[in-house]
Amino acid sequence: MRTDLHRHLTSPLTGVRNLGILAHVDAGKTTVTERILYLTGTTHKRGEVHDGTTVTDFDSQERDRGITIFAAAVSCAWDGHRINLIDTPGHVDFSDEVERSLRVLDGAIAVFDGVAGVEPQSESVWRQADRHGVPRIAFVNKLDRAGADLDTAVASIGARLHTVPLVAQLPIGKEDGFTGVVDLLRMRSLVWADGRGTFEEGRVPDALREEAHRRRRLLEETVAELHPVALEEFCAESTVSAQTLSTALRDLTRTGEGVVVLCGSAYRNRGIEPLLEAVVAYLPSPLDVPAVRGSLDGAVQERSADPAAPFAALVFKVNSTATGRLTYLRVYSGTIRKGDAVLDVGARRNERIGRILRVQAGQHSDVEQAVAGDIVAVIGLKAARAGATLCTPAAPLVLEPPSVADPVVSVAVEARRRIDTERLVSALARLVEEDPSLAVRTDPETGQTVLSGMGELHLEVAVEKIRRAHGLEIGVGRPQVACRETVVRGVSGLVYRHVKQDGGAGQFAHVVLDVEPLEAAGDNGDGDAVDFVFRSTVTGGRVPQEYVRAVEAGCRDALAEGPLGGHPVTGLRVTLADGATHSKDSSEMAFRTAGRLALREALRNSVMVLLEPVVEVTVTVPDDAVGGVLGDLAARRGRVSGSTARAGTSVITATVPLAELFGYATRLRSRTQGRGTFTTRATGYAPAPGAVPRGTPDR
Repeated sequence: MRTDLHRHLTSPLTGVRNLGILAHVDAGKTTVTERILYLTGTTHKRGEVHDGTTVTDFDSQERDRGITIFAAAVSCAWDGHRINLIDTPGHVDFSDEVERSLRVLDGAIAVFDGVAGVEPQSESVWRQADRHGVPRIAFVNKLDRAGADLDTAVASIGARLHTVPLVAQLPIGKEDGFTGVVDLLRMRSLVWADGRGTFEEGRVPDALREEAHRRRRLLEETVAELHPVALEEFCAESTVSAQTLSTALRDLTRTGEGVVVLCGSAYRNRGIEPLLEAVVAYLPSPLDVPAVRGSLDGAVQERSADPAAPFAALVFKVNSTATGRLTYLRVYSGTIRKGDAVLDVGARRNERIGRILRVQAGQHSDVEQAVAGDIVAVIGLKAARAGATLCTPAAPLVLEPPSVADPVVSVAVEARRRIDTERLVSALARLVEEDPSLAVRTDPETGQTVLSGMGELHLEVAVEKIRRAHGLEIGVGRPQVACRETVVRGVSGLVYRHVKQDGGAGQFAHVVLDVEPLEAAGDNGDGDAVDFVFRSTVTGGRVPQEYVRAVEAGCRDALAEGPLGGHPVTGLRVTLADGATHSKDSSEMAFRTAGRLALREALRNSVMVLLEPVVEVTVTVPDDAVGGVLGDLAARRGRVSGSTARAGTSVITATVPLAELFGYATRLRSRTQGRGTFTTRATGYAPAPGAVPRGTPDR
């Protein structure tokens, strides 16, 4: 079924699939991608992660570390369809790279380890996909490993991801004896012979026939409960045909009501062809997803995936290479050609497209144009950054950019040689341009340059990238965590008058604020936690609405620095209880200033406490090392929340302050003779040790 990619570069939009590979680190995402590229004829040799020969892990650090760090895009063709594929990182430190990729994808393959099932980062990326409404199919990988079990993995998918698994295959054999699958829709067997790249189709083995019929019946019943057409046929015929099942599975996948579950072993090249068939059958094309929505001057507009519509695209990745600056785009509408002028709406800057490239991870090929539904890279844009909207100058539109998480870990960096200081500043600026989840600032007290990111590994990779790409010798200080401050007990009725008169029009604003802790962080409807709430109870028009908004803006300004140590303030509710205006001297500027200064004074009078970031740590260790690992977690102020046994190993879950995890990888390796592994997932903030509430609230 190998197909020549170039024959299908002009495929209609119905034949395009833009999808990502999502999973926990080491679940086999990159190996799945490599097998897809091999089976579609895009590559002619199977790349291996452990050999450093994969297409998508082309960066030297990825090959040295054996993990995916940067999202890599590739294109391939299968059965008349073009598949634009993005292999995303699985480590929690690079979750922002996943976020930017999900923003431009139409579908995804979620890969799960057949032994571990749903792991912490699997859950995190699943939630990210939920927020973006990305349809998914599940692939339970590594069924050839000792302890692998499809049913256990499926149970964890239903329990932890709160979705309905629609299991469409039954494994043939277990562990080392895993040789193929039973396709429950067509009731056929697919067996991969050792050393061969294709499967042999046949009848369901006699030993599995009864179990296959039982599981087919279970699939029919589950689908009938969710899909009205399948239910009607099931009630009338007491069964559901393969065609109706296929249609129902496609509908349920695209609405997110269920997830089709397939299985295999990517390393042994088993199960990839049915996975590709499922991608084509169940995941949407650009025409099947809702029209992209944007705004201009407050008015919401829609752009359909039509090559003839005005051009609109979203930048989701920027990469500086030796040959120039690559800007990765998802084209949502219209057509773009070499030499076309485009408008960067956010920067209000006109740019010109120099070249358009079809991306194959670290390699690229020139194309003359890109149309709606394409994911391409362009050369020639000088200032566009990740999240920017590019469009036709005559039809401007702003698309919603991907969200960027706040950095949680910081290190001080400096050039070893003074003459390299300016080169380091330039390198850091380029680094932040490529990765918006990194931030650079100068500490006002020490004068040090501080680099902030999502975790210890994230910063380690960033610093090493500067060293390798720019040949700089860099000194790195001990990592510091990003703390927060919050209100334990607030104040009520704080009166603040802002009066300024120095000739001409003056400034007058009178506000009365109530400040209280936000006991339970709410939800804004998009799955994002709410850490600040502002409301007004002013009646009688004493403070006009535009001034109320100005007070809220001022309060948000004051949240940047708290009274304990200048850390951002979170978890509070502010109420504008009263106020007064002046007929001539009141203005939005005056009330914004009053809001900022009033909240600062209120926080100084409140009882405050310092918060530190905490993470959920999942540690997998041999049974004989459990005692030492538990003791080490306790010494790091960890609180163990669970422990389960799994095939000669123990999986320990604990909540640990992020500051205590620096250097933990080395410590864990030494305690377990290199056999222990751990992963983390950010869970929020908790009071820091010795964080005695400070402040003198009104009584």
